[in-house]
Amino acid sequence: MKRSTRPRALRSAILSGVSLLAVGFAGTSATAAPDPAPAEQQAPTEQQLADYISAGLKAKPVADSGSACTSGSGAGSGNGSGDCLGGSGSSSGSSGGYSSDTTVYGPSMTSWLAAFGYGLAHPDANPPGANDWNCKPTAEHPRPVLLIHGTWMNAYNGYAYMGQPIKDAGYCTFTFNYGRSNLIEGGGLGSVLPGVMGTGYIQDSAKQLSAFVDRVTAATGAPKVDIVAHSQGGAMANWYTKFEGGAGKVQHLITFGATHHGTSLDGIGALGRAVNNAGIDVLGFVEIFVGHAGIQQTIGSDFVNKLNAGGDTVPGIDYTIVGTRYDEITNPYELTFLKAGPGAQVENITLQDGCDQDLSDHLTMMYSPRALSIALRALDPAHSVPLQCTFNPPLVGGGGGL
Repeated sequence: MKRSTRPRALRSAILSGVSLLAVGFAGTSATAAPDPAPAEQQAPTEQQLADYISAGLKAKPVADSGSACTSGSGAGSGNGSGDCLGGSGSSSGSSGGYSSDTTVYGPSMTSWLAAFGYGLAHPDANPPGANDWNCKPTAEHPRPVLLIHGTWMNAYNGYAYMGQPIKDAGYCTFTFNYGRSNLIEGGGLGSVLPGVMGTGYIQDSAKQLSAFVDRVTAATGAPKVDIVAHSQGGAMANWYTKFEGGAGKVQHLITFGATHHGTSLDGIGALGRAVNNAGIDVLGFVEIFVGHAGIQQTIGSDFVNKLNAGGDTVPGIDYTIVGTRYDEITNPYELTFLKAGPGAQVENITLQDGCDQDLSDHLTMMYSPRALSIALRALDPAHSVPLQCTFNPPLVGGGGGL
């Protein structure tokens, strides 16, 4: 019963938010004629929402893809010097932040909730299996695998479950903490917690990823890497392949719940973007809480528009894109999927297809045995890896075990 109720509730929330977004659209046009249709028929379809994401509300320059965000602090800085926020109006804090290596190893975890708590208390913990800098790729698995965490996460709690099994499958695995920005640097209130990473400008984080990839390839001797990424990590890795020289250095890009086309945040982010583009800065205020990266991932941002302006993919990369029907962060969850361009291969996968009992949400999908088996199959498509199908609850993950 719960499985049938939650999707309806989620869809209702999305359509409510998108209905409000339609009001924002109407408010931007002085010549718009009233629609006599009932309110429930006026909600934009998912295709209309996709068209909005593709076109954006404002025809204005976007951030220079070749330079990091260097806007100053205070109101209005988001629309100056590169417009790093993407049409949000104002920016809390300045650009800044850094990446860092993990240090001592933390324990393996099957529960996202337990791993998240451990990661907050041990922000520099290394997920099991990762960062053996003496590891050399084999002929069977010639590319090292980079594990890239998401917003408000870190390397440990992003991969405390997947890290060791991927290592045990014969891969050299590496990870790091990116986007470490404090409150003054625009990381948002969440950044006061020591284990919260991935809050700085995504363009800056992509430069940090670029430097880390070069370190890994230099240490292993491999010309290319494969990337497994969650949430913002997927969009950031995609930016790296398009604008930071990563196109020739990545073979497989495997993402889970990635914000490739932004998110409506159950309609809230979509409404905020519409209100902002109508001239009232609400996202600048919200940014104080969620940080630069959070606002950049709302639909219609300059970051999202620039990321997809030339198509979803780059030639030569194989993409495996995984979404979950119960994603409360990247939604509608179909926004995570990509359309293959010339020279690229894309496999879009809904986690619940063929496995209704997997109830993973945005965070617990990284603790799903099925998600892990999808990642392993994508890393080595020549050898069939059977897909697992087990119960994985939302909020806790790992079959509920702590």
